[in-house]
Amino acid sequence: MKSKRQKHSSAFKAKVAIEALQERESLSELSQKYGIHPNMISRWKKEFLDRAPELFDKPGHDKKEDADLEKLYAKIGQLEMEREFLKKNLKKLGL
Repeated sequence: MKSKRQKHSSAFKAKVAIEALQERESLSELSQKYGIHPNMISRWKKEFLDRAPELFDKPGHDKKEDADLEKLYAKIGQLEMEREFLKKNLKKLGL
């Protein structure tokens, strides 16, 4: 019979990846300690290193995008009001 796949929490993966980065124990020792294949530990370690720069991104970037969206929505509202005004007045003039 096949065994079911193990599902590990992100906190557990981070803990194992950090221990692998510290290199106090070899991958085989960590593998035995946590019951995980060494390739999986290597994969978690690589993913941890690849995504580490995201932790230091400035959150102000999102605020700028939100402000830009607000300006665009305000402009859309203004243009819709102008269009309705012109449409109504053209009907009054019979055009």
